[in-house]
Amino acid sequence: MVVDAMKPHVVVLPSPGMGHVTPMLELAKRLVLHHNCHVTFLHISTQASVNEIRMLHSSFNHLPPGLNVVDLPPADVSAIISDDTSVFSHLCIIVRESLRCLKDTLLDMQNPQAFITDLFSTQTLDICRDLSIHSYILCTTSALFLAFSFFDCRETQRDVSVEFLHLPGCAPLRTEDVPPLLNNGDNEWFSYHICRLPMADGIFINTWEDLEPVPIRAIREHPFYKQIHTPLVYSIGPLVKETEPVTQTGEECLAWLDKQPAESVLFVALGSGGHLCAEQLTELAWGLELSRKRFLWMVRTPTKVNTGMKSFFDVGVDVNDPKSYLPKGFMERTKELGMVVPSWVPQMLVLRHHSTGAFLSHCGWNSVLESVSHGVPMITWPLYADQMLNATMIAEDIGVAIKPAVEAGRRVIGRKEIERVVRAVMEGEEGKAMRGRANDLKESALKAINFGGTSFEALADVANQWKVLI
Repeated sequence: MVVDAMKPHVVVLPSPGMGHVTPMLELAKRLVLHHNCHVTFLHISTQASVNEIRMLHSSFNHLPPGLNVVDLPPADVSAIISDDTSVFSHLCIIVRESLRCLKDTLLDMQNPQAFITDLFSTQTLDICRDLSIHSYILCTTSALFLAFSFFDCRETQRDVSVEFLHLPGCAPLRTEDVPPLLNNGDNEWFSYHICRLPMADGIFINTWEDLEPVPIRAIREHPFYKQIHTPLVYSIGPLVKETEPVTQTGEECLAWLDKQPAESVLFVALGSGGHLCAEQLTELAWGLELSRKRFLWMVRTPTKVNTGMKSFFDVGVDVNDPKSYLPKGFMERTKELGMVVPSWVPQMLVLRHHSTGAFLSHCGWNSVLESVSHGVPMITWPLYADQMLNATMIAEDIGVAIKPAVEAGRRVIGRKEIERVVRAVMEGEEGKAMRGRANDLKESALKAINFGGTSFEALADVANQWKVLI
């Protein structure tokens, strides 16, 4: 690998999972294209999903000159991970074992000027300190989740009986909206990584000043965060895909959208691994049918419980027959209105399409940013982790989403409620207001990342610091 000695050499390394890999790759591209850096993208290849590999190594993915992808050797974790290991602990163990070769890898690169990783690969901070490499964290979640994480990992015991959690410098959070208490193993991993963040030289957040002014200001200025020596925070988002590979199925989806009226289609997708239980899947299908609104639905086989974690390590391999689990006759009755896709779709291109009018989403942070960046209002359908927090924030604070409610005594969202929120976002005054707010934020996001914008200048400031180190 040849590195231009006149440019700062930056190494980036995300944790496994599309939610981490995608924004890190977009950050790498920006550093190369707009800030005159050479970037090495280190990929943790152990148990990498099909979509991760496709994104990083597909011939469709035209990486700019000066950005090189390097796979770290796969680690043998078979004796450490069992069927009982939670997904989060599974991820953290893969990271730990894969990073055993990192110090030698960096030495072979003759010590780059900077290293960027994410919230759950903080073992790298020790290695960078030993090698005198400036280290940074990319927070791939919201600024609000980062503020919560700093606060929560220092609480010895969270009181789940109270209605609100009072986060320093932020509006109170409903206890039901914050990420649930983790099991002991997961909680140890979470606290381990979050409490080590002050070791970094800076924290990049995938957001922008206009989207989350209150939590950003709290992290920077509130005495609580100052006393725990929070590093300098740079809001550099939104980091969203500008291009993505399109499969034959994706081409069919886009061709179908081309035939639909402007802003008439509800896009339904629950993330890279989102699955619903059979009862909830049935109610969602009936709700879509009753609404009589056009829809493009990326479906997956049902599970025993609603979860976004089932497919974390095998994203992109779920191909199935929707007729085997959707209500009998559903696809025939809705064939003039909807398109059902049992595989991956090009989400960014769908959200950008003029026919897309709203997005029913699990509210993963990447999906939130993609939706808002394209001016598309949302129906929230959070499944796990930070998604409940995101859902409430975009509905109640930012005003670009509507939250369906679960009827008292039921464990799933009913078809009439789904019909109601679909109609509200697609045709009602509430939907028009959300669409207007989303379009305002679309313009704000574009302004932030363009030359002279707050996110562009924040990243430029750090890149200029690196250039002094050459």
